[in-house]
Amino acid sequence: MSGSVITARGLGKYYKLYARDVDRVREILSGKPRHQQYYALRGIDLDVQEGQVVGVVGKNGAGKSTLLKLLANTLQPSEGTVSIQGRVAALLELGASFHPEMSGHDNIYLNCAIQGLSTAQIDQVYAEIVAFSGIGEFIHNPVKTYSSGMLVRLAFSIATHIDPDILIIDEALSVGDGVFARRSFDRIMAFKKAGKTIFFCSHSLYQVEALCDYVIWIDAGHIRRAGAPAAVITEYGEFLQQQAPLSPGAALGLDKVDDQHGANAMHADDLPRIKTLRILLDGVEGKVQRVQSCANDLAIEICFHPGRNLPMPCVALMFVGGDGRPLASAGNLNDGCALSPGADGLVRVTAHFPRLPLLKGNYNIDVYLLCERGLHVYEAILQAAELNVEQRSLERGIVNLPHRWEVQCNVETP
Repeated sequence: MSGSVITARGLGKYYKLYARDVDRVREILSGKPRHQQYYALRGIDLDVQEGQVVGVVGKNGAGKSTLLKLLANTLQPSEGTVSIQGRVAALLELGASFHPEMSGHDNIYLNCAIQGLSTAQIDQVYAEIVAFSGIGEFIHNPVKTYSSGMLVRLAFSIATHIDPDILIIDEALSVGDGVFARRSFDRIMAFKKAGKTIFFCSHSLYQVEALCDYVIWIDAGHIRRAGAPAAVITEYGEFLQQQAPLSPGAALGLDKVDDQHGANAMHADDLPRIKTLRILLDGVEGKVQRVQSCANDLAIEICFHPGRNLPMPCVALMFVGGDGRPLASAGNLNDGCALSPGADGLVRVTAHFPRLPLLKGNYNIDVYLLCERGLHVYEAILQAAELNVEQRSLERGIVNLPHRWEVQCNVETP
């Protein structure tokens, strides 16, 4: 393939809304419309190039999932056209396509056949699908007996083993328990590295900006803005803040599926974990600190286990305002600070903030342990500390920016 792999012109989807159920019958008998048209999506024009990673953002009900379902061909458009070049794998409502009475084995063959694979091709990938999913001996049980986590893992494994040209992801960047979440994340990153075309829909603006080459903001069924990730995400983030305060952790996105059933359960030390966390103000430890603006030194000490047979994780901090708005962040990855374990296998790192420049107000500190790329969240400690900042001076705002004044004397007026 080359050039555009997804082309849409005037793409739209509407649903018929009836005031009463009997109006459906009357419409059929009379031939006269007795419904209203509700447009979930309208007037969408797209040209997606091969290998492009496209992010989709928007509030709940904006039309994001409708767009992805149209691209995945699980919905038919009401108007307009869409052209797809290549095989599509969609991670939408994971597990929704499973027949509950059929075994996991039979559902693998059913779902792969729907995607166009022959029986011989399915035979070649079957063992890999089962092994990756970690379902083990449960593969021959009806899927109605599976936990939600098992369904998610099997659906994800099927979707990513059919060698798609286009991968559509709806809030499923990392799924399942902690170990499977890391494996699923690595698999999606491998798709990106292989030059696959990816559509990624998520409420995690941080991940969208980090992963995508192009971002589409959908609002009320229309494309409100599209373009470079930084510009679109900034405008959309400001829009969200105007609508309602952000919840803690919203900037990174911390939704996880909690499931401990299956072959992926491992010892806690196999995954990175924070062991100790200390918040020190002028050397005095405390979870709640009373800070004098531009006068006290803040230090955040983190000790963590880096896990086993994994690349070195990274650490990130976020200062959050009382309204949930992320105010500032710091991470060893962005700052070029390499981490290494001590003799006991633990990593110890301290972030120093001399003469903390926050102005008066109440703030929280969130601490994150992330993968080596700074994308996948291993562990998050939200509201790890509360800072109550006071000030003697009259500056207004959030932060006292470093600055200096220069007075020029004896300058001749031209």
